[in-house]
Amino acid sequence: MTKIDSLRDLLLRAVPSLRANPETLSIFVDRGRVAARAGASLSFEYRYTANLVAQDFSGSPDEIIVPVLAWIARHQPELMAKPNGEPIAFEAELLDADTSDLSLTIELSERVKVEVLPNGDRSITHISDDADTFDRFDGLCGVNLWQLYLNNELSAESASQPQA
Repeated sequence: MTKIDSLRDLLLRAVPSLRANPETLSIFVDRGRVAARAGASLSFEYRYTANLVAQDFSGSPDEIIVPVLAWIARHQPELMAKPNGEPIAFEAELLDADTSDLSLTIELSERVKVEVLPNGDRSITHISDDADTFDRFDGLCGVNLWQLYLNNELSAESASQPQA
C-alpha cells in the first residue's frame, strides 16, 4: 500500500522530533477491505483505516496535524470535502505535562489497475489519487473543469467564476 509509505515519509521529513526518533512513529492498517467487481478485469481498490501513532510525543499536535492535512488535500482530497468537515479523527493519552501518545485515524483508499499483457503476464499499477493529477492540462495553469447546471441551464455564477 503506497499511501502508507508516502504518509510515513512525509511525517519523518516534516516533524523534527519524529525525524530524530523514527521508532516513535507506528502506522497500522485497520479494517482493511478489498473492493472489486465481477467482470473481465481484476482491478480493485484497497479501503482501510490508517492509524498513525506518535509515542512519547513532546510537541504540539499541530506539528503532526498540519502536514497530515496537507497530505490528505493532495493524496485523498475527497476527505477534505466530507460534509462533516472531519478528514481526521484522533485520540491522545496525556503521559505528563510535556508528552503524550497521539493517535490519528484516516479512512484511505488506493485504486489498483490490473492488466493482462500480450505475453500473458500481469501488470499491476497503483493509480494516484493526487489532487494535482485531476483536471490538469500542461500549460493551462491547472484550471479545474466544472460547471454548475440549474434546471438544465448553465449557472451564470459558475461560468464567470475563475478557478485557481
